[in-house]
Amino acid sequence: MKLFIALFLMVSGVVTFRILNRYPASSVTVSPESETAKAAGPTVTAVVVELFTSEGCSSCPPADEVLSKLDKSQSMGIEVIALGEHVDYWNKLGWIDPYSSAEFSTRQSRYADAFGQESVYTPQMIVDGRDEFVGADWNKAREAITRAARLPKAKVKLLAASSSNETNKDLKLSIHINDIPQITTGDTADVLLAITESNLRSEVSRGENAGRYLRHTAVVRSLSVLGNVSAGQQSFEAEPTASLNVGWQRDNLRAVVLVQERRTRRVLGAAALGLSKN
Repeated sequence: MKLFIALFLMVSGVVTFRILNRYPASSVTVSPESETAKAAGPTVTAVVVELFTSEGCSSCPPADEVLSKLDKSQSMGIEVIALGEHVDYWNKLGWIDPYSSAEFSTRQSRYADAFGQESVYTPQMIVDGRDEFVGADWNKAREAITRAARLPKAKVKLLAASSSNETNKDLKLSIHINDIPQITTGDTADVLLAITESNLRSEVSRGENAGRYLRHTAVVRSLSVLGNVSAGQQSFEAEPTASLNVGWQRDNLRAVVLVQERRTRRVLGAAALGLSKN
């Protein structure tokens, strides 16, 4: 009888083992939602990528495509904030770029001074105000973005104020900046507000790109200085009102805030906010 019971238990154990192994442990794990503490999501680091470009430059369309690709293919943990700045010094060569401004030509010249360059060129891509290279170089862009993401950044919070009206003319923003990295000795940082528009197109009829249909991403429509940050200052707050041109398509607009040193041109932090009403 004892032998029979022992054999019965052994057979039952084998059957039980086989049944349990048909249902792996993963099917009965505790849901993370039931845990009292949940892991925080990954920190996203914003990196500013500027492209100085022109519709009058035949070398620029490939760089425009790189900027668009960077804007759309965000990397894990890195938010690329694209700024397409159309210079005006190509306008005298046959085609007037409708998105160009002397303001962006001046901004590029300031970068040339910071980098010790004697002249400017297009297409020029600049990452976080630190690295510059020919804008169509995808590999250099990715390498520069990865390096920039490793550096200390200010925490920039950009929101649309709840009291903002729903017209296309004005939009009140709320900006809170904290933990600003140490500013270079003898320098001052500006807090800048840019409004960009994507999904823009042009049919070029003259100049080097005559006959081409060009598309643009994150074209800077306006760029203004909100204030400045001195050495030792670690926070900044403002509630500016952004004026939006009625011709700009609201669903394609973004507001961008960046903290940038005047002399070195280093970008110390940034944030972007889509301005779609939806």
